[in-house]
Amino acid sequence: MARVPDLDRRRALRQAASVSVATGLYGISFGALAVTAGLSTLQAQALSVLMFTGGSQFAFIGIVGAGGGGLAAAATATLLGARNALYGAVVSPFLQVRGLRRLAAAHVTIDESTAVSTAQRDPQTARLGFWWAGLGVFVLWNACTLVGSVVGDALGDPRRWGLDAAAGAAFLGLLWPRLAARRAQVVAAGAVVVALALTPVTPAGVPVLAAAVVAVVVGWRIPAAASRATVEDT
Repeated sequence: MARVPDLDRRRALRQAASVSVATGLYGISFGALAVTAGLSTLQAQALSVLMFTGGSQFAFIGIVGAGGGGLAAAATATLLGARNALYGAVVSPFLQVRGLRRLAAAHVTIDESTAVSTAQRDPQTARLGFWWAGLGVFVLWNACTLVGSVVGDALGDPRRWGLDAAAGAAFLGLLWPRLAARRAQVVAAGAVVVALALTPVTPAGVPVLAAAVVAVVVGWRIPAAASRATVEDT
């Protein structure tokens, strides 16, 4: 088996560490929102340890906090978490794990571990990135959930501190460095402006759909305008 270059290993570990820290920190927002929704610290911690998929956890406490039943909350969380099964099909070929390691791999197959692993150039660094990102997020997410749930009462309404927007901010922080091209930055900025403008005046879900439409239109118009400019210059 060929030895993985140290540069590739360091790059994979650096990516895993940055993703783990950025994702783990907004576990504080989950912990604070969970206790505000009526869960105890132990219940919030159990969700982070056993469910361990951020989007599903936020959906669960959102429904419970709005007065919904546990069955409805669990069903919604399950639907959102179903995407992780698709990630499993992506990472399984290069992980090649069996037994208890397979169960552990399934538990930490999340957005972040999949993204880091699939960004690598060979199976060995892909495995390295997967495990370090998955386990790193697991440890920090659970630690920050505990912090958020313990200090949640002292903070008061988490929305005063912007904790309800922490997940979106963290994802934007992870995404923005990849928007190196000017076209990608313009598309992202246009979508954000539209979503923010529509959020106060439209039903939930509409701003996201509108932002997606804007992204498609702007992304299509920019190359078209560039093509016309090239023709005019020649």
